[in-house]
Amino acid sequence: MKRILIKNAQILTMDASIGDLDNADILIDGDTISDVGHNLKADNSETIDAKDFLVSPGLINGHIHTWQTGLRGIASDWTLVDYLASIHAGLASYYNADDMYIGNYVGALYQINTGSTTIVDWCHNNPTPDHTDEAIRGLEESKIRAIFLHGSPKHEPKEGQPHFSEVPHPKSEIDRLRKGTFASDDQLLNLGMAILGPQQSTLDVCKHDFKLAKDLDLIVSMHIGGKFMTPEGFDVLKEMRLLNKKTNIVHANNISNEMLDKLVESNCTFSITPEEELQMGFGNPLTKRLIDRNGTFGFGSDIESAMAGDMLNVIRFALQAVRHEYTLENYALHNAPPSDIKVTTRKAFEWATIDAAKLFGIDNKVGSITPGKKADIIMFNKRSVSFTPIHDPISTILFHSNSNDIDTVIIGGNVLKKSGKLLAPNISQSLDKLSVSGHRIMNDYRKNLLR
Repeated sequence: MKRILIKNAQILTMDASIGDLDNADILIDGDTISDVGHNLKADNSETIDAKDFLVSPGLINGHIHTWQTGLRGIASDWTLVDYLASIHAGLASYYNADDMYIGNYVGALYQINTGSTTIVDWCHNNPTPDHTDEAIRGLEESKIRAIFLHGSPKHEPKEGQPHFSEVPHPKSEIDRLRKGTFASDDQLLNLGMAILGPQQSTLDVCKHDFKLAKDLDLIVSMHIGGKFMTPEGFDVLKEMRLLNKKTNIVHANNISNEMLDKLVESNCTFSITPEEELQMGFGNPLTKRLIDRNGTFGFGSDIESAMAGDMLNVIRFALQAVRHEYTLENYALHNAPPSDIKVTTRKAFEWATIDAAKLFGIDNKVGSITPGKKADIIMFNKRSVSFTPIHDPISTILFHSNSNDIDTVIIGGNVLKKSGKLLAPNISQSLDKLSVSGHRIMNDYRKNLLR
């Protein structure tokens, strides 16, 4: 069993029972953290001298469409209407299985490079099992930890085919994945379902998909935005007792307070993507409304076609956005700025680590540097020009650093970034493949528009 001893580090454990440590050590046995403390010793171990490093748990990106990596930058000036028309009804249908592989592979490497050791990969462009399998292979080969949410493509139906809203999630495909690639829950990749929900499906389809997820004990996640196709959907699901802590709702900026209360009371969780939501006109992110209700929520970067998936940037953006909401509320009530900060930087860093792990039910594995948990760790170079001097380490991370300061990334005991460089093989060739893939998809789409 490979052993790694990280020595002399400044550690943000994000474990309240351990706290922050100075000049401390972390012992990794295989894929697991076996000890955290001072003056640790271990025979036959690789030693990393971390006296110039700030060490924390890896970040968790709670909502990302990694398959869109080959379309980077095309949606940066789009509205939601533009996105739905151009991606789902257009570009997505030009993807082949190889495109899914290279998009997920390079997209996952980017996440590792920027400090995310776990992603929740919302994969909703898998019209064939080959598309699904290649998307999964991209994640596997990157060696990232991920919850792979198997989704439903939303291509324009061909003549004689039903609209996607009328198509139940394929039970045979979920069974195949659960018995095959995802037969064990003790691995880097785990399975969930990205379903249409009451927003985008008929009531029968909605009930079918929720029941399937419940029967297989899988996380179920859905986008919620504007007008519902099934307005009574959540009430019916609540009556059927299909709403619970494994029900994850994405966006939902404009749902009513009454509906939000029902979902929070049902222990549903929420994924917020503030940068994309503000660009595409969703309205204020749910952050403040969920804080006020003690709801369970986390954050993600969302669409690779519009913006970078760097979780340091996501959390910084989310924090300042909700602080701004509290400011506006205080002006409305008292015509003055707030007298104190309602959300601290430490709370925001919890959003990206231990809180995100709790949201997806993986806090027994990740989210903190705790003995017994998986060794998913990132190390910031304190000798970077961004880091000196450090008065508050979390404030330095969130407001003064960037991914260039992340020197080392370890996932499941495997060192995947070292001395500021990804250790993946043949990265240049993979980038070439991604470029060819993205340009071919765009060219094929444009040619079809000209017909």
